[in-house]
Amino acid sequence: MRPLSAHDLLKIWETGEGQHLLDRALILLAAACPELTREELATLSVGQRDARLLTLRELTSGPRLNGFVECPRCAERLEFDVAVADLRVAAEPDTEEEARELVVEGLSLRFRLPDSRDLAAVLDCRDTAAARDLLVRRCVLQASRDGAPVAVGELSAEATTRLARRMAECDPQAEVLLDLRCPTCEHAWQALFDIVAFFWAEIATQAKRLLREVHTLARAYGWREADILGMSARRRQFYLEMAT
Repeated sequence: MRPLSAHDLLKIWETGEGQHLLDRALILLAAACPELTREELATLSVGQRDARLLTLRELTSGPRLNGFVECPRCAERLEFDVAVADLRVAAEPDTEEEARELVVEGLSLRFRLPDSRDLAAVLDCRDTAAARDLLVRRCVLQASRDGAPVAVGELSAEATTRLARRMAECDPQAEVLLDLRCPTCEHAWQALFDIVAFFWAEIATQAKRLLREVHTLARAYGWREADILGMSARRRQFYLEMAT
């Protein structure tokens, strides 16, 4: 994996601007991991994908993340600052182990972890229950009781809940929670941290800033976009200070 260059940032932003976050995640990883095909990236579990995005964000922009969140009680806008290392789960799921097993209510289940293809498949589901049922049908490879096959659609609500819990245990990077407290009303809560949405918001901000810098330097010196983007950020800033 390599960090994203200024050229990469603009290309990624332009390509993914009108696409869903699921596609944007794969666009980001494809730029940083050219040795992997899009299909190979799409088959990474959600936690494996997000772990790579955290690493890419760290390589590209540094070890700390700064953002804002709204207090759910008083609507106060709060700033948070967290280290990438604190969001990274130590144990990443085994990429070689495609199938896992769970025994619940006398059922033996073989399943795989959800990936980007599965998340894309549930986008059009009418509600959470329908999305959950579709994920179960896609990810349960085999269900049996005493050696006899059982239809996946016959799993009880308890079995489905236990399966979801086991998937989360196997792929902990897929759900990262931030512990937050509002200094205004003292409300404490946990907020889900979405590295895809966070990273993309940064990409969009950086891309627009780069375009403004290119515009300023091209007008001042007549340089080509490729030459300006090929400069280091420090050199580009120095020229901007002189031009303005």
